[in-house]
Amino acid sequence: MNLNMKAFIRALGVLMMIMGATMVLPLIVSVMYHESHTALSFIGTIIPTSAIGLILYRKVIPAQNAMTVRDGYLTVSVCWILASLISAIPFVLSGAIPNIFDAFFECSSSLTTTGASALSDVESLPQGILFWRAFTNWLGGMGILVFAAAVLPSLGINANILAATEAPGPTMDKIKPKISDSAKNLYIIYTIFTVAEIILLMLAGMNIFDAATHTFGSVGTGGFSNYNNSIAHFNSAPIEMIITAFMILSGVNFNLYFYSFKRQGGIRNLLADEEFKVYIIIIAVVSALISVNLWLSHTYQSWGQAFRFSIFQTASILTTTGSVSADYDFWPTFSKMLIFTLMFIGGCSSSTAGGVKVVRFLVIFKLIIRSIQVRLHPNAIISIKINDKKLSIDTVSEIANFMFLHILVVAVSTLIVSLDGYDIITNFSAVLTCIGNIGPGFNLVGPSMNFSIFSNAVKFLLSFVMLAGRLELYAFIVLFMPRFWQQNK
Repeated sequence: MNLNMKAFIRALGVLMMIMGATMVLPLIVSVMYHESHTALSFIGTIIPTSAIGLILYRKVIPAQNAMTVRDGYLTVSVCWILASLISAIPFVLSGAIPNIFDAFFECSSSLTTTGASALSDVESLPQGILFWRAFTNWLGGMGILVFAAAVLPSLGINANILAATEAPGPTMDKIKPKISDSAKNLYIIYTIFTVAEIILLMLAGMNIFDAATHTFGSVGTGGFSNYNNSIAHFNSAPIEMIITAFMILSGVNFNLYFYSFKRQGGIRNLLADEEFKVYIIIIAVVSALISVNLWLSHTYQSWGQAFRFSIFQTASILTTTGSVSADYDFWPTFSKMLIFTLMFIGGCSSSTAGGVKVVRFLVIFKLIIRSIQVRLHPNAIISIKINDKKLSIDTVSEIANFMFLHILVVAVSTLIVSLDGYDIITNFSAVLTCIGNIGPGFNLVGPSMNFSIFSNAVKFLLSFVMLAGRLELYAFIVLFMPRFWQQNK
């Protein structure tokens, strides 16, 4: 089957128009703060980007809008790369990040909601650039093309294929017959969370700019802050608790919120979900264990302080937000190992969080239990179920394959990154946090450090590792298979 190249090119045009339109907001912020040079850099990006996008959309008319899965893989992968490149242009034009490799890394990190930074001094950036850096966290949280399907359903994008390819997690359930309607409902919930957190953070003492930028980072689970020491800058328990709550909420499957609001049974639909229950149990147990360890080791003098910092970092790492309220690299080894373990897991499927996803670990755990039971009872027929629904052999096999592929990509990428000569913990955690879209790692890429130590080549590689992780690996990897490009295959 041939690739539908015209539909692909038209989708790129739609993306370019959307990226141009979204830059109007940071342009306004730049004007408000009298940053004329920064404003001009946005104008210099908006006009050509939007114009080229409009030309592609108007002039390239496909014979049919229908896309195959192969078209979806190509479109989504290239759209995310293109979005990262477009996002980087104002950074370079304004001089905020003159190095194109650093700018591409920063924007890939922001759009994939990784939160890893190549900048040593964030606070020196113009306000307009800081706003754009944080706002792209919000844009990437739900997915750029899902956003397109929500706000521009009439533009002719085949949203079913694209949303399924872009969705974080094993599946993306349609909560409405049309994917555009599903996207709209999810973005309504997403926007409600955003507005609510901005208001609460302002009530807790933040100004509107800080409240907006940190909300984009926590609801989008990207974690970018406009301060060098992240949330620790405020040293405020109320602010940390508000952000903790919204990080946890954003790490939940957003479809469950819709079901809780619209379906019979209300919030019981949320509480009955197996993945949600495991997700909450992980947060509760790990937070408690770290709290006890921090308290007994006298890292903090009171139980209250130990719990305050432990639950924030637990929520931040599990939801792959990456915000920091304390430098966990100085915590006891037991606490650091728990944080390290969380980096492998991630949030729930169809949430804004990255990582492998809780549901995959739940299925693998049930697969292990099943293997033990079959050895004890060779003739027993034991199915693997999630929410009382039997999973097909293909689904279980796909999840197991994904886990092995994830491990393989981490191993190979770590080997390449090690060419820069840094220690194994730095290299391994750098790759792990990039592929899981987490942000900070350990040692030289720890909470108080950044990724500026790496060479341009390694930062370029890690940028693609972040993009591959955000798109669940397959969308990127299939592009390197010769068979993908063969006609009529």
